[in-house]
Amino acid sequence: MKLSPYSVAVVVSNRKKALAFYTKKLGLDVLDKQEHWTVVGRKKGGLKMHLCEYGKATPKIEKGNTGILLFTDESMAKTYQRLKRKGVKFSVPPKKEEWGWHCMIRDPDGNELWIMPNDM
Repeated sequence: MKLSPYSVAVVVSNRKKALAFYTKKLGLDVLDKQEHWTVVGRKKGGLKMHLCEYGKATPKIEKGNTGILLFTDESMAKTYQRLKRKGVKFSVPPKKEEWGWHCMIRDPDGNELWIMPNDM
């Protein structure tokens, strides 16, 4: 059996603000909208992210490193400059490790996302 990632939930405090970040700044598509979540990703497939808004009925989950990895199809330098111009906050600027390049960004709720080039 082979298991493949399909979707992940990202807890957000303000779905409208989070949606603007993930669509306008990161360029993801809106795939579905429900009463308490919005799904973003790529229309042609791949991992889907459920932006789940917490409230009085939903306990607040601690923000931080989500372990979510986003691949970029361009160089890390180009991706960094493009996102920086859009006002994206970096918790780890582009960094070269022995295994390759990566950086980490924060969404409006402080959730961290990893970015790596798709040539790993």
